[in-house]
Order: sequence, then C-alpha cells, then structure tokens
Amino acid sequence: MEDITTRLNRLDSCAVSDAMDKLGLKAVVTGIHQYSTQRKIAGPVVTVKLGIDDGRPTAAKHLGTTAIELAKPGDVIVVEQRTGMDAAAWGGNLSLGAKVHGVAGVICEGPARDIDESRQHDFPVYARDHTCTTARGRLVEVATNEKIMVGTILVSAGDYALADASAVVFIREDDILRVLDAAEKIVEKEKLMAEAIRAGTPIGKVMGGDYESMLKR
Repeated sequence: MEDITTRLNRLDSCAVSDAMDKLGLKAVVTGIHQYSTQRKIAGPVVTVKLGIDDGRPTAAKHLGTTAIELAKPGDVIVVEQRTGMDAAAWGGNLSLGAKVHGVAGVICEGPARDIDESRQHDFPVYARDHTCTTARGRLVEVATNEKIMVGTILVSAGDYALADASAVVFIREDDILRVLDAAEKIVEKEKLMAEAIRAGTPIGKVMGGDYESMLKR
C-alpha cells in the first residue's frame, strides 16, 4: 500500500478541508502563516506543550529538543504556546536541529523567532506570529507527545498535519485513510473541471449544480 504521507503530500489544505466537510469532520486552523519558506509540509505529528516558567522543576534540555530527538524523518512538530506571553515557541537552532534530524517542518500555535535564520536553513516554520523575544526565563516545556490545542482543534501525537499557504489542517490517525480517499476523489473531479475550462467550456456550466452539491453527505 502506498505510504500515507506520500498521498497526503500530493494534496493541499483546501482538498483536505473539502473532504473533511464531506465526512462531517472538523479540521481547519486559520491564521497560522508561512514564515521561512513557501514549502507545504505534511506528515505525522509530534506534539509539544509549553507553559509559563513559574519556577517549577524542569528538564535540563531546552524546550523542543525532546520532540526533535523523538521525531522520525518526515514528521511534523506541532507546538502549543498559548500563554499570551510574547516569547518564542521555536527558534533558529531548533530549526537547524530539526532539519538535520529529517523533520518536515514545525507548526506553532504561538510566535516563532529567528525567522531569517530558519530561512537560511530552508526549514519550514509555520506560526501564529513572530517575535525576537526568547523563551528562556519565560517559558518551560510542559509535555511532549500529549494532547494540545491548535486553534479550536485538539491534536494528538500520531495525528496527521498538512500546512500550506491557505491554512493548516489536522486529521486524526483513525480518520486518515477515509479522508485521503475522499480528498483524492475531489482533486480528480476538480482536475477534470480545470481541463474543461481550458478547453473552452463556459465556466458557469463547469461550476454548475454538480459543483455546488459535490460535498453533500
């Protein structure tokens, strides 16, 4: 059977979103932007949850490094930093370490820093915002590979993420195969529509009643 990540990488967030609409699933997070590259990323998720440094005992490792070490090549690291504090959930050395380890990219529910550095590393950083403020003395790592919230979506380790210029979508591990099947059918239909438009078929006819109803369950 063809690899799930390979199939997911052929799609975009819009096709996956349409498929999940058709299946009655919730998936989409908007307002997270491409910062360091224009490259789409897709793959299984490794999660990181950050919190405010309130003096609690913490591991000696810097935040995010455990996720990089646990990640398999092609995984996507997803970080929750919802403290409201202006402090980076991700930085340049993490980008370099993740790239060397084969990580596909990072998605931050919160700000990232060292954007220019991550651009030099050609490592995809998607984030809610950007900053230059360090996490040191402000944030600590609360957990790795536990459930986190990104937008309004609950994300678990082993789920799948796809991020591109339109949005970020998350697919539960249990749903991935049926979402892929539905999204691939939608992409094929839209490919035929595009061919018809190029061939001179009036766009109103191409995008008629069938188009409006194609996502109905």
